[in-house]
Amino acid sequence: MSEVETKKRRFGFKRWIVLALIALGVYTAFLGPTIFRPISPVVVLPPEGTGLEIFGFPITNTILGTLIADLVVILLGLSAYRFHKSGQIVPSGVYNFFEVIVQFLWNTVEGAAGNKWGKRIFPVVATIFLLIFVANLSKLIPGYESFGQIKELHHGVGYAPVKLFTIGSLNVYTIDKGQPVEAGHADEEHAASDDKSAAYSVAAYAEGGDELCHSCEVVPFLRGAATDLNFPLALAISTVFLVQVFGVWALGPAYFEKFFQIRALVRGGILGSVNFVVGLLELILEFAKVLSFSFRLFGNIFAGTLLLSILGALTAVLIPVGLYFFEIFFGIIQAYVFFLLATMFISIALVSHHAEEHH
Repeated sequence: MSEVETKKRRFGFKRWIVLALIALGVYTAFLGPTIFRPISPVVVLPPEGTGLEIFGFPITNTILGTLIADLVVILLGLSAYRFHKSGQIVPSGVYNFFEVIVQFLWNTVEGAAGNKWGKRIFPVVATIFLLIFVANLSKLIPGYESFGQIKELHHGVGYAPVKLFTIGSLNVYTIDKGQPVEAGHADEEHAASDDKSAAYSVAAYAEGGDELCHSCEVVPFLRGAATDLNFPLALAISTVFLVQVFGVWALGPAYFEKFFQIRALVRGGILGSVNFVVGLLELILEFAKVLSFSFRLFGNIFAGTLLLSILGALTAVLIPVGLYFFEIFFGIIQAYVFFLLATMFISIALVSHHAEEHH
């Protein structure tokens, strides 16, 4: 009975914590000071600069997000290697989760390409999966796309900056949803209008003594890697290139016969001409794979991020929690779809176009 009572008390305590957090969310999002209220995001397709450079190469927020995902994948690999070298047999915690993922991926690759070629393909496609997996989940960390630089908005409606506090020589600001300012017209509105919110907006930005902006937006330091078309496009080009590499590795120069069926054209008559045209269509489809890979991943992840941001700004409480679980599931599915298609395309490339003749 004591154990049952203890569990009931813990459940009741956790329930009150959840209710308190919901009440706090309702207060800050709808009733409290307007500086705490969520703001709908500015929809921007191209990546934004962070002010960082490596050897003169500008680092955008999506590149920074990709580098962090790369670092996490490398650390996972090194950690798994260290565990393997330790001689331990039964994994636990993160290692157990990592083993489940790797085992599932290996079973998929082995079933598609067999044991011999599966060992050669697996490091490539598993790395692609882990990179997309980490990149998709890391962007859901709270604050990932919220902290950044305050800059002038060039079109639309921005918000006035409000100084929060100072750390040494660093001034920390936020933008206030209760002080909307139309981009490019803040000065005119201040001079010509008696609207108190507009007047207060301009005064608020001048209060701190820093020339920030009139109509402001936040350019985040970090942004989801797959929300930039360059990331899925680079992965798509690399994957399609590796398809050709594995095809030549398995079949030699004969691999290219499926694209340029010269023998069929010379010896096959009408059917040979048809086969030759089909080969050219196969070549076109190889380029189409790049578009299929890249736009599927980019479109789904960008749309999901936008949906989460907009509904989070409109509702702020309860609904974003469900959307977070949905985004986690969707991020994993998109990583697996990319991995599965890469595995299938490489496995198909390993089989000769004239397999029955070779047999």
